Amino acid sequence: MKTDNDILEAVYQIILDRKNHSSEQSYVASLYAKGLDKILGKIGEEATEVAVAGKGGDPEQVVCEAADLIFHLLVLLGHYELPPERVYAELRRRFGTSGLVEKANRKE
Repeated sequence: MKTDNDILEAVYQIILDRKNHSSEQSYVASLYAKGLDKILGKIGEEATEVAVAGKGGDPEQVVCEAADLIFHLLVLLGHYELPPERVYAELRRRFGTSGLVEKANRKE
């Protein structure tokens, strides 16, 4: 893989494949079969686990839980068929802008 975001794109492509060619052995297909609420629930669950791991102070646990959260975010992106590049583009757009300024601009 050439860059770090290549792995995200590779995982995203597998997620889309599992979405479009479901299998009873596929965790991703099972999430899509259960619907958007299940996907959103997993994101909430994983975000909470990241926070708990962060509070616990074990860097390895933070990494594992962050990977789970990113994975489930990719599943959500797949639900809407939004490629990760759309997120990268949004981050690039915000880069160099104060978070406070960027958030205030969203309200306008």
